[in-house]
Amino acid sequence: MTTARQLQRPELLMPAGDLQKLKTAIRFGADAVYLGTDDFGLRAHAGNFNLEQLRMARQLTRDAGVAIYLTLNASLRPAEFPALRELLEELKPLDLDAYIVADAGVLTTIRQVDPQRSIHLSTQANSCNPQAAEFWRVNGASRLNLARELTLEDIRAFAGQTGIELECFVHGAMCVAHSGRCLISAALIDRSANRGDCAQPCRWNYQLTEQTRPDEPMAIEEDFRGSYFFNSRDLCLVEQLPQLIAAGVHSFKVEGRMKSLYYVATAARVYRDAIDRLSADPTDIDPGWREELEKVSHRPYDTGFLLGTDDAKIHPRDTHYIRTHDFVGFVRRDDNGLWVEGRNRFLLGDELELIGPQMRQEKFLAAQICNFAGEALPAGQPNYQLRMQLPAWAEAGDLIRRKRPEG
Repeated sequence: MTTARQLQRPELLMPAGDLQKLKTAIRFGADAVYLGTDDFGLRAHAGNFNLEQLRMARQLTRDAGVAIYLTLNASLRPAEFPALRELLEELKPLDLDAYIVADAGVLTTIRQVDPQRSIHLSTQANSCNPQAAEFWRVNGASRLNLARELTLEDIRAFAGQTGIELECFVHGAMCVAHSGRCLISAALIDRSANRGDCAQPCRWNYQLTEQTRPDEPMAIEEDFRGSYFFNSRDLCLVEQLPQLIAAGVHSFKVEGRMKSLYYVATAARVYRDAIDRLSADPTDIDPGWREELEKVSHRPYDTGFLLGTDDAKIHPRDTHYIRTHDFVGFVRRDDNGLWVEGRNRFLLGDELELIGPQMRQEKFLAAQICNFAGEALPAGQPNYQLRMQLPAWAEAGDLIRRKRPEG
């Protein structure tokens, strides 16, 4: 099958690990959000949504004109399908925009219980060729998340040979397993990544032991911290968006339902600006986008397999993140005006930076910090309720960060 694919502004699809992150994703520019319940998703330890919270999320997204996709992408066992059917019946009145699945049995069950619901294929389906995409389209899927192993040339091939919508990850953590389908966690400590319970053993430090000398481990070390030879780098494709837009990708997905509120806000504002500008002018690449993304906690960035390079996509030094800035405050509003909810410690006189949607940002000094009683404080602390002088354009939902001291 050959389909002409008209270029359009791609969707920005952001993670929503809980209700506050969902609100932040919407405010900072998401076109769509993805989230999960406590069952049948692949983030068992994220701040998942119960039915009442899903109703609230559905109303928030509907009011904002934002799509909402629910993850049901775990690999199910036979005894679990009655519970899946029960959940699908409960979800039908919410009229969610799509379900994200990987298991053919889950897809079949959705088609039986809720046949009008759109179905998106997860990266867990590891679809690497247009023929597989057509199989899923014919069997009811309307969108497919491309396997992360694909190159740009591979992705271009999809656009001309299938009518299914294409989605790809452009930012966030990566796995060393094929499309995230990994058995290391299940094999080592009986926690299955394919059922949402990954312990991330690919981030652990490993040593070599000889069978007859088990008490004499030998380090396979890059440096004094040890060897982390399964530890993948993070993906960052903000500078490759023009090629992906030209290739016909419909939706750009950011990984991170377990990441911070600050991560969600920063990634959303950067990719919102990048998609809007590059859709109009593919040459309008702003180095400030990458600079902003460097200010969130991350492992070293890489382009993954997109450009077809052969070097290993791992970061063998350690499992720690690069962190240049701290998220220190979240702006809220009450009847008396704006106030700041403390998230990390900062001191009187520190230089802070306020960030908001549309790439708004401004540095300012913490010239005065007070509690709600008007008493002066020497510092802001996590969970403190603070009054501060903020830039004039500040609004509820903006974030405050502080650059960490060098070294």
